[in-house]
Amino acid sequence: MQILKYNWFFYFVLMLNYLKAQTNSTIQFYFTYNSKPLTISDSTLPLLDSNGLQISNLKFYCSNIQFLKNKKVIVEEKNSFHLVDASNSSSQKINVAITSKLLFDELKFNLGIDSIANVSGALGGDLDQTKGMYWTWQSGYINFKIEGKSKQCNSRNNEFQFHLGGYTQPNYCLETLIFSLADKSLIDINVDVKKIIDQLKLQEQTKIMSPSKDAVLLSKKISTCFEILK
Repeated sequence: MQILKYNWFFYFVLMLNYLKAQTNSTIQFYFTYNSKPLTISDSTLPLLDSNGLQISNLKFYCSNIQFLKNKKVIVEEKNSFHLVDASNSSSQKINVAITSKLLFDELKFNLGIDSIANVSGALGGDLDQTKGMYWTWQSGYINFKIEGKSKQCNSRNNEFQFHLGGYTQPNYCLETLIFSLADKSLIDINVDVKKIIDQLKLQEQTKIMSPSKDAVLLSKKISTCFEILK
């Protein structure tokens, strides 16, 4: 019994030291329009410009989070799939457990869901099909979604809908983002929605609802609208 007692104590000390060695790097996403915070709610949608722009839905997948040092992967989050929703503040903060002694200088993640996850069958959590970010097994996940209204739109009720995705060539929409890091414990990333709206060119196009060449091109442009805050 005495030996068991010491074994238990030794295990407890090991676990305590392990937990002390763990820390979190927090990735916090912000949504802004003209440098002001963008708030999306069910009750009130603010007018964002003189054309009566309103954004009612804005979501995207952040996946395969990695931390790098000198271009080499130091930490890779397991089961790394996060649905970030502009109307849900809790979804905008991602905590990644990292051993405190590890050094890294870059953050890397995918904007969207890769082809392997797309063909892996029924998945839960943020990949659950009930989240409204899945088309069909043939088309796969929606990587990025934005919906709203603007007088610039020559469409019914001046509405626009852009659902960007596609996991097979030539319509593979996944984008990879890499940021240099200064503060490694709190990483703030701004999603510049004004830049995104400018890329949409609502006078010319108001809808993308399936994998396509246009979806690929627009995904590349939208990936440039993410910026790290220093």
